[in-house]
Amino acid sequence: MSKIILSTKMSLGMILKDARNQFNFTLKELSHLSGIDVALLNKYEKGDRQPSEKHLGLLIEYLKLNEDTTRSVWLGERIYTLFEDNDHLFDQAMSFAEGRIKYNKLNKKKQENSISSELTDLLKECSDLQKAWSSKKPLNQLQLRKMEEYFNLNYTYESNRIEGNTLTLQETFLVVNDGITVGGKSVREHLEVINHTEAIQYLSELIQNKTVFSERVLKEIHYLVLKGIDRENAGVYRSIGVRISGSSHLPPEPYLLNPLMEEAFVYYKENKSILHPIILASEMHERIVRIHPFIDGNGRTCRLIMNLILMQNGYPIANIKGELENRLRYYNALETAPEDHKNAFHSLIAETVIHALKEHIALSS
Repeated sequence: MSKIILSTKMSLGMILKDARNQFNFTLKELSHLSGIDVALLNKYEKGDRQPSEKHLGLLIEYLKLNEDTTRSVWLGERIYTLFEDNDHLFDQAMSFAEGRIKYNKLNKKKQENSISSELTDLLKECSDLQKAWSSKKPLNQLQLRKMEEYFNLNYTYESNRIEGNTLTLQETFLVVNDGITVGGKSVREHLEVINHTEAIQYLSELIQNKTVFSERVLKEIHYLVLKGIDRENAGVYRSIGVRISGSSHLPPEPYLLNPLMEEAFVYYKENKSILHPIILASEMHERIVRIHPFIDGNGRTCRLIMNLILMQNGYPIANIKGELENRLRYYNALETAPEDHKNAFHSLIAETVIHALKEHIALSS
């Protein structure tokens, strides 16, 4: 009740202006950081205009605002604007909205019930192992750094291997740590290793800075994956239709990408505090890779965002192995995900996380 009373005493404009002043940002500086026009920022602070969903997300991120409180005030003002001149419709509309919310909750319950008992057991094992792993930290800093180097290198090797990169684990090590050019291997293969290593480092920065996962973050990760390989398309949604080799799935046409990606991030925001982190991470991987928003690099990017979500929730990197048998299982689980309620894909990711946790616990003993 106190939160509701508090929210009615403040406007979104006041929240935005106070936060900007705390950072000592001018409107021009905030505009440069967020990419939002100065005139729009001024209108948002004065209450003359409400931010779009996208702009609100950017302001929450750059002004380090409490997401739940800010979105509550934003929604409250939108509701007030809608019913300011139609207050006689308020009760009826709220009753309808409440009905829809109850319906969605029932649907979510059905989804939870569709999770197989085997997957439920895997998720419980993941949670138990994660607690065991957390109890062993903080480790000796040198030990922790060596472990990170070991797992990050293996992750880069396996993720690139899935996509056909032929550099061996030892060659990957030499490229990453010694800057050596391996004879007989293409420039692209070398760049894939360097880029993926940099992308993992970026994940660590995002986690350290408690950056909210957003569409901007997704594009920045993809930019790093494709940097120097395809400058024109790095970090940019595709503008042409594509086909996925070896898959019967036909990705959506370019004009559908923006609404589909917006829908994917709405799903993330609605479920990030509800779903088990492993289900959430694998769901975002599966949903975005199915949309296939980029010309190239979708697989690496989606595995990176999956691991970003896992790491944000205290799990280690889930390293899907690139050998043929495991690669086929991975592709088949993605291919059949919509038909089998995604249990096969979720189970694969859960098993991968369990393996990673056991490795981390063993090495930290």
